[in-house]
Amino acid sequence: MSVRVRYAPSPTGSPHVGNIRTALFNHLFSRHHGGVNIVRIEDTDRSRYVEGCEEEIIESLQYVGVEWQEGPDVGGPSAPYRQSERKGTGLYQPIIDRLLSSGAAYWAFDTTEELSEMRDYQQINKQPIGYYGGVWRDAPSSKVEEARAAGLPGVIRLKIPRDETIVVDDAIRGRVEIASNGVDDPVLIKADGMPTYHFAAMVDDQLMGITHVFRGEEWISSAPKHVVLIKALGWEPPVFVHVPVIKGKDGSKLSKRHGDTACLDFRRAGFLTEALANFIALIGWSPGGDRELMTMDEMAGAFDIKGIQPSPGIFDIEKLSWMNGNYIRQKPIDELAPMVRDYSFCSENQAYWETKNPAVASAMRLLVGTWQKDPDLVKSAIGLEQERVTSLAEFGTACEFFFVDEVTFDPKAVEKWKGQEHVPKMLDAFLEFFSGKSSVSTSECESLLRQFQEANGFDKLGPIVHPVRVALSGKTVGPGLFEMMSVLGPERIVRRLERAKEVLA
Repeated sequence: MSVRVRYAPSPTGSPHVGNIRTALFNHLFSRHHGGVNIVRIEDTDRSRYVEGCEEEIIESLQYVGVEWQEGPDVGGPSAPYRQSERKGTGLYQPIIDRLLSSGAAYWAFDTTEELSEMRDYQQINKQPIGYYGGVWRDAPSSKVEEARAAGLPGVIRLKIPRDETIVVDDAIRGRVEIASNGVDDPVLIKADGMPTYHFAAMVDDQLMGITHVFRGEEWISSAPKHVVLIKALGWEPPVFVHVPVIKGKDGSKLSKRHGDTACLDFRRAGFLTEALANFIALIGWSPGGDRELMTMDEMAGAFDIKGIQPSPGIFDIEKLSWMNGNYIRQKPIDELAPMVRDYSFCSENQAYWETKNPAVASAMRLLVGTWQKDPDLVKSAIGLEQERVTSLAEFGTACEFFFVDEVTFDPKAVEKWKGQEHVPKMLDAFLEFFSGKSSVSTSECESLLRQFQEANGFDKLGPIVHPVRVALSGKTVGPGLFEMMSVLGPERIVRRLERAKEVLA
């Protein structure tokens, strides 16, 4: 069987983690089997349509590295790939006519008030909520024609059989049996003539030759309706793969406080494509063994539906940051430095951080300004901080002390080293050493500090290294001190040591 899968989002809002995971699973599954991945825009709900959302969906897929062979932007043999356009071609009409003529579907002309009264009655009597026929399910054709002739607004509903067991075969959970009496008659065609998801998605899947349908487990309750519809048309159902829900680390429904934001917000926050794809793919899917850091090729090679777990997947933003840090550390500096530059220069990213954390946005702008004047300094600083950051955004704040005229001193660090007897003497000695020099090597810096240690009888280098770090960066932690000193250079070191004498001596 040639695998054909589809990612079919609705342009009603920004794609989030759950949507993108489904798209990733489609991508990995189709690549694993050498099949075809399709993007289809399901835009029949015009009341919820959001302008620009389709473009954001495509951009999000591209950011995460999802590829597709057919879609609204690339075309294909099953075009068009927007359901509103497909409806315009008239391809749905013969199929709905088949359902009506066979008795598998029917017209219903209930008013809004009548539907509301029906729901109220069901709630009061503790009955299942839904449309189970009313007066129209078995209405004589004459009554239906009379209503249509009168121009009454009506919908077309699927007639769910009663007193039967509907079987849904799910690739993750196996055989699922549902009593048909608990399944209401869904609307297939709305009063405005637009098809609903229940109808258009299933029809399009058949017409496009979709073999496997990956979607969230929230659609399991609707699957019986889809099975009935497909069988009423004499078709074979695709393989349904209902992927597990995603929850926060605390076990509650995923929300913004867990980090569930629009997909493109992860790009604005400084997460790399490969890290985000790797992280999202592993939410609810296991490749087997202890593998975690995997390229897209490796994930595609290992992807198997059997690895998808029925239990909820967990969204852990700390794990994403850990992964992102690993991918950053793997980058050659000649590739990483331009990435940090482009990220920091992007006004969209700066605006994002201006809202989230203005200090980060300010540090990014400082990096941009310094790059324009001294790109070599910025590249060297990025190289030193590469081992410590977990996002592209962190380079701004991590490297900030390299670029400022005066560092901000950590009060606790000042308190610890201020008044120490050897500190003023040490600062004077180092000032004398660096004054007049144009450059200094890492080995020279190390030799200088070790000579002072030995000359002044210190058993360890710590009492020398720590106050010097504070004097030069204002911080107690950072990259290797000797490398940091070499990057700062004698001129900056002298200015900072002179100021440190006022603060620490």
